[in-house]
Amino acid sequence: MRVAVLISSRGSNMQALVNACKTEGFPAEIACVLSNNPDAAGLDFAKANNIPTKVIDHREFEEREEFDAALSDYLASEKIDLICLAGFMRLLSAEFVNRWRDRIINIHPSLLPAFKGLHVHERAIESGTKFTGCTVHFVRPEMDDGPIIAQAVVPILQDDTPEILAQRILVEEHRIYPLALKLIAQKKVKVHGSIAKISEATEGSGSLTNPAVDT
Repeated sequence: MRVAVLISSRGSNMQALVNACKTEGFPAEIACVLSNNPDAAGLDFAKANNIPTKVIDHREFEEREEFDAALSDYLASEKIDLICLAGFMRLLSAEFVNRWRDRIINIHPSLLPAFKGLHVHERAIESGTKFTGCTVHFVRPEMDDGPIIAQAVVPILQDDTPEILAQRILVEEHRIYPLALKLIAQKKVKVHGSIAKISEATEGSGSLTNPAVDT
C-alpha cells in the first residue's frame, strides 16, 4: 500500500509511521511526505530516511479549493492508496474528502466523539473526566468525525497539566497509528455506514486499550 503522510510541522506521528514501515513484513510503504509548510521540520526527517517530499504551500492559493485540488492532483499522480494526516493543520474541503473517501485517516488526541477541535487537553482536564486518550479514524467532511479504527485510553491524573497529559497521550498515538495503518493495509478494516469493523482483530484494534492504566 502506497501511503502519503501530510504534515505541517515536526510530524512526530509521521516519524512513528515511517519507523513502523521499516519493519520487516510491514504491508505499507511511505511513498511521500507532503507539507503545506516549507519550513516543517518533519521534511528533514523524511529526507534523511530517503522518502520523497513535496511542499504545496497553501499561501500560494487564493481559495482553499484551489489548494485542495493541487494537493489531490499530486497525490493521484503519485498513485497514493491511503492518506495519513499527522498534524496537518489545514481543514480539507468536502470535495477533497469525498474524492478520497475511506482513503484518509487521522489521529486525534481525545477519545472521539469527546473533545473535538482544539485545546483538547485543557478541556479534558477542566471537565473533570478521569480518562482521555487518542483516536484513529477515517476522515469525513465534518471536523474530527468519521468511523473509528482504534483508540487508546490514558488516565487524567490530579496533578496533570495540559503539557504533561499531551506527552503521555502522544506515546499512545505513536503506538496505535501504525497499528491502524497495518490493519488497513492488511485489508482487515471495512467501513459499514458510520462504523469501521475489524476482521481478525489483533489486540488493541477497534477497541479501547489502556496500557497506561495497567502499568
